Amino acid sequence: MASIMRPLDGVLLFDKPLGLSSNIALQKVRRLFQAEKAGHTGTLDPLATGLLPICFGEATKFTSSLLEADKTYCALIRLGQTTATGDAEGEITSTCAVELDEAEVRSVLCKFIGVIQQIPPMHSALKHQGKPLYEYIRKGETVIRASRSVVIHELALERLAGNEMEVTVRCSKGTYVRTLAEDIGSALGCGAHLQGLRRTAIGRFGLKGGAHNLAQMESVTMLEREAYILPLDSLLRDLPVLDLDAAQVTRIAQGQRLVIDTAMLDGNVRLYGAGRFIGVANLVEQRLTPVRLLSSVAKNAACVA
Repeated sequence: MASIMRPLDGVLLFDKPLGLSSNIALQKVRRLFQAEKAGHTGTLDPLATGLLPICFGEATKFTSSLLEADKTYCALIRLGQTTATGDAEGEITSTCAVELDEAEVRSVLCKFIGVIQQIPPMHSALKHQGKPLYEYIRKGETVIRASRSVVIHELALERLAGNEMEVTVRCSKGTYVRTLAEDIGSALGCGAHLQGLRRTAIGRFGLKGGAHNLAQMESVTMLEREAYILPLDSLLRDLPVLDLDAAQVTRIAQGQRLVIDTAMLDGNVRLYGAGRFIGVANLVEQRLTPVRLLSSVAKNAACVA
């Protein structure tokens, strides 16, 4: 008998296990919560583990802040060996003896901090003419990819032991850590590939901030499981708050602009009515325009109209 799916709003900090694609992980979590609607923010490859925020219901409307946020990873890099895919899944394409000291490695890592250029790998979901690049490479075709700018905010050596090193990477969206590992190996003169990857943070959300894995969630009751869900406005905590009265809530929900007498705020704001989150609006020169509102707010306004 099929489970009855139900409306559910909020955000779950999910610790994705090894071997699952982001989409399969999403569907497993969605079924656990019997949620009608869910989406993830920021794909992780099957060989990567770590933080994969799952947004339920109305929270899926407010994921842009996470998609745009910086990401932090713990990367395990295998030195002296390159592969066809840039990671441990690919066929080995070259090997080289590794004779590096820590000072030499740290010196090279420093050169990758800041704005750098990356060429997206063929084994990626980046699309060309409507198709992911990995579909071309499966057919033996190679597509010319333009390099693009990404930002490496932090690149710290955590461990160096023989032909393995572990680094912490904090980077902008769109960064391919697999490509970064290959480029570091090239700069060191020995080649390298990404052996393991764990995402530890997205923006201000981290694994240590209350992330949960499948085993934890499967071992508790639904009521206990629901306590893991963060309120949907937790995605927007970086935005300033603007409280509206009942009449203003109705008008903004009907798509009207409001004149707000404040010089303290400018740009996107979190909107609340009677202490309840209702959505996001843009405030410019004291004129407030709705950007994205909860469906329930719009429905209530329609009933009033």
